[in-house]
Amino acid sequence: MGHRRPRTSWTAIFAVAVCFICHALAATADASLPVETLIIDNRSPYRSENGGWVMLSPADAENYKLRLLRKRQQEASTTPKPSVTTTLALVVGKPTTTSTSVEPPSALPSVLDSLVSDFTAGSNGDVTNCPKFINSFRNSQQFKDCYPLSLLLENSISFFQTQKSLVALTRTLEATCNANVTSCSIYFGQLAQNFTAPENCGADFQRGQAAVVAAHRGMIAYAPIYQAGCLRDDQSSAYCYATAINRPDINDTHKYFLALNKTMPGSTRPSCDYCTKQTMALFQVATGDRRQSLVNTYPAAAKQVNLVCGPGFVNETLAAEVIPGNAGVRGVSFSMAMLSTSISVVIAFMFLT
Repeated sequence: MGHRRPRTSWTAIFAVAVCFICHALAATADASLPVETLIIDNRSPYRSENGGWVMLSPADAENYKLRLLRKRQQEASTTPKPSVTTTLALVVGKPTTTSTSVEPPSALPSVLDSLVSDFTAGSNGDVTNCPKFINSFRNSQQFKDCYPLSLLLENSISFFQTQKSLVALTRTLEATCNANVTSCSIYFGQLAQNFTAPENCGADFQRGQAAVVAAHRGMIAYAPIYQAGCLRDDQSSAYCYATAINRPDINDTHKYFLALNKTMPGSTRPSCDYCTKQTMALFQVATGDRRQSLVNTYPAAAKQVNLVCGPGFVNETLAAEVIPGNAGVRGVSFSMAMLSTSISVVIAFMFLT
């Protein structure tokens, strides 16, 4: 008698089917569960015109600064200039005497006076390392002697106010241009390294605290911004930066922020003049130092300038890389290269024109 083939129980089949259905439903339920998202707030606080504080994203902060700049330029064009009174007294039989009443010069704008206070707390809860280090170098005589324009452009509320007055702005540029660019380049190269050390502002720099990152950029960009900020117009002898700030539009101001990792907007229509050509030439040389933010921002800006001013108006390529042996040599080599190039481009421009 042959063996009977075992017959599958309908109960077993039903149990297997139920398992498959439950597994499918469980997978669908898992897929529909919301995924927890980590939201990173990269906004930074800025002081508003009414004295309060507002949180702005990097893009909004840039637009806010541009609006402030436009407002300052409009106010500067409508604000009456302070008068200087001269009295001439004529007395019979006595010498003529003259008295003049002049406003005393105001204090220079402060460097890094707009740093926010959201620094990283230490292990004991105290927020001391980064602010203490900043106060330390700000109060040092070497820092005061160098008086860096690169740290005024983004991190000084008082400098924004200074730009309302051409006289005050010129006085500020004279102070920053009186510094020894060679020794100051070495100083800021070393300061930038110390700034990001863990025992100083390293924690805030690593987490991308906007003001700390901007301050570090300003230290790195000291030499190129010094050269561009101290450049004078070949016709008027006025500082090119002061002339750009006091124009009714902001087309000629964008190029100075290239060294601080700000791109030139595509709508920019820069003046095709000596100041634009020479400033871009100085920045092109600065790209030889591959630490500079200009390495990222210069090529596109140069193309934008040539689009407006014509092919070949400025060099669109990066300079040959300069690889110094250490931070000190880097500062000397770069500042000397900038100085020799600034002289050569001025001479070349004189012959070409």
